[in-house]
Amino acid sequence: MTFRQFAFNNVLRNKRLYIAYFLSSMFTVMVFFTFAIFAFHPAFSGGTVNVNALFGMGVAGGIIYVFSFFFVLYSMSSFLQSRKKEFGLLMMLGASNRQIRLMVFLENILIGFAATVGGILAGLVFAKAILLIAENVLIVNESLDFYFPTLAIVVTFVSFVILFFCISIFVSFVLRTKKLIDLIKGDKQSKGEPKASIILSIFAALLLIAGYGIALYVKGIQVVFAMIPVIIVVILGTYLLFTQLSVFVIRKLKNNRSIFWRKTNMLLFSDLSFRMKDNARTFFMVSIISTVAFSAIGTLYGFQSYLTKGVKEANPYTITYSPNHNDSKEIIESDIQKINAILEEERVDAKMEALELNYFETSLRNNGVLIAKASDYNRFAALLGEEELQPKENEAIVVEQSDVMLLEGQKASKTLMGTNIQLDNGQEVKPIRVVETEVIRELSGYYVVNDKVYEKLGSPVRNALTVVWEAKEPDMEHITEAGKKIVEQLENKAFSIDYTLYEINKAYGPILFIGLFIGLVFFVSAGSFLYFRLFTDLEEEKRKFSSISKIGLTQSELNKVVSRQVALLFFSPIVVALIHGAVALTSLSRMFNYNLMLESTIVLGSFAFIQMIYFLIVRYVYVRQVKRMIV
Repeated sequence: MTFRQFAFNNVLRNKRLYIAYFLSSMFTVMVFFTFAIFAFHPAFSGGTVNVNALFGMGVAGGIIYVFSFFFVLYSMSSFLQSRKKEFGLLMMLGASNRQIRLMVFLENILIGFAATVGGILAGLVFAKAILLIAENVLIVNESLDFYFPTLAIVVTFVSFVILFFCISIFVSFVLRTKKLIDLIKGDKQSKGEPKASIILSIFAALLLIAGYGIALYVKGIQVVFAMIPVIIVVILGTYLLFTQLSVFVIRKLKNNRSIFWRKTNMLLFSDLSFRMKDNARTFFMVSIISTVAFSAIGTLYGFQSYLTKGVKEANPYTITYSPNHNDSKEIIESDIQKINAILEEERVDAKMEALELNYFETSLRNNGVLIAKASDYNRFAALLGEEELQPKENEAIVVEQSDVMLLEGQKASKTLMGTNIQLDNGQEVKPIRVVETEVIRELSGYYVVNDKVYEKLGSPVRNALTVVWEAKEPDMEHITEAGKKIVEQLENKAFSIDYTLYEINKAYGPILFIGLFIGLVFFVSAGSFLYFRLFTDLEEEKRKFSSISKIGLTQSELNKVVSRQVALLFFSPIVVALIHGAVALTSLSRMFNYNLMLESTIVLGSFAFIQMIYFLIVRYVYVRQVKRMIV
């Protein structure tokens, strides 16, 4: 058997340990290859599709490539840690440092080559499905047809062959620094009782409380200024949480006899402090990486929701037409005819309503305050299915938008409610209540009065015309196309909410799509880190449970203990990351004064569900491996 065959067989014999490394690397290659397929797609290179997506794909590919370097480097260090004894035995049997380094080099090159080829093949298999998803998410004007991506294959293959080659050389260099005695002793060296500083443990709790408190207290522009300090404080607090506070809490639990001596808790807590201490850096890294993934995707998704909902609330009608102040009656009638003709051409059934907005002089503003009569308001309210208003002759109703504030920071209603309306006959009409609605869009708020009262207001100081159309049976494709034609022909005088949302999603789609892919890469990598750490200690766990089973440990008790250990390993950093992410998204919502509860729940809940599925799979494999040793 040649040395190359020996290295090849070594990989096959350790396939359980290498499989996570291989699959994670293959997934990373596949994602990079997917971006390459987009970047070199004929639709993009021809310049007919959103060119911003091309730049975004390139940046995302670079981020994934750089992250892949550190991910593979960490993965290989986990393998070396678990195979120290194996390397020591090879050296005792006569293998030189050079041969062991060559073996590791060949193994990593072999796995890297297989992962690169596998990632490209997997990318080709799923390319059509991914292109279909991207076509809808990116909202492109042309279909992203499948093509054979020769250039993408070459770029991906060369890039990752170079990456794995560099990693292999670097890992081989690191391996050379190990001493024989350290390799032989392996995991039998005494670790000593883990110790935790009470001061540092308290400091960790204070840092996290302070970071969370500041993040949840500040609002508006203050969030931006507090962001960097809060991030630094929370990162430091997270590191101390896993290295100090967790060990301190476990020692306190071990000293509590009622907990420590309860059923199988002794087995759980006996080496839990060791495992927490050994895995502290891994937990810290996983929690921070996961937090970045949660926060990035949550922010992108939340910001899209903020944009689209804000625009929709501000412009509730399908089409809104507001002529220029100096437009003649003939121009206005011509514009309305154009809009109706386009709606008819696109087979959009829409009801039209027109209203002259009259502003009357008051003590509040020199340029007047809008006052609408109830019948006009109710005509517009009927289009949206809003509640009609029926003010009495001696009453006025203040109407405002929920998102509008005056320059002094007060809501429009506060000023309008404190001012009565003066009539021509000297009487006054008093505002009685406030209604928040978008029926008539007026930034400074307005009054709705009884029709009889409206006739007694006198002459307005200025006026404006607004005409709206509301589609009866929404057909997004035809309405969007009609809106596009209307906006193009009438420029700044017409507004189409559906076409505007289409343009927003079209511009924002690539950002959301890229962020989602990068977030998934980070999250999968974080899960892989946990897998590596779990199976690094597998042989030691097998020996421990094999010995304990001889004194009466049952299968159900074994399942319970192992499940708890795996759950603590998998969910400790993820729970911390979920809390970090929830606080970050809450702070973001306070910055924009917009409730992101739904968006945060969807993002964090989805990641928690994925982690649960991953946990169940890994737990099944891990328990089966431990049981084999006992049987």
